[in-house]
Amino acid sequence: MHPGESDPADSRGGGPTTEEVIAAAEFRAALRRFLRSNERAARDVGLTPQRYLLLLMIKGTPGGREETSVNELAERLQLAQSTVTELVMRAEDSGLVERRRSDEDLRYVHIRLTPEGERRLALAFTAIGTERRDLTDAVLHLGAVSYP
Repeated sequence: MHPGESDPADSRGGGPTTEEVIAAAEFRAALRRFLRSNERAARDVGLTPQRYLLLLMIKGTPGGREETSVNELAERLQLAQSTVTELVMRAEDSGLVERRRSDEDLRYVHIRLTPEGERRLALAFTAIGTERRDLTDAVLHLGAVSYP
């Protein structure tokens, strides 16, 4: 659209404006860069992207508990419980996480990072600081666009 021209979306009655589409496209591009950087950083420290995300979700459990359950991980990762169980077992075999039974309820198993899991998560997390800030900026820009 050139300066002085009307936005065709305005005449369609409620379609997205050019500004809204640009903001959404910028956000999507920033999100994709962020995800690619996450994948690269994870691989650089010997983690699969899925394992990196698992470690992140355990360490970043709401309330600062730094431990969680398979059910909670399945919800946060939006994966089937059986998939998360397998992911946790493989991470445990690799020395990245540990499982222990709850003292209060023996049916409940706590999952936490081992020192090696902590170390690798910290390395990957630190490596993507710039991309995390860029994504935050893109989200803020997206939120600053006025929507009808």
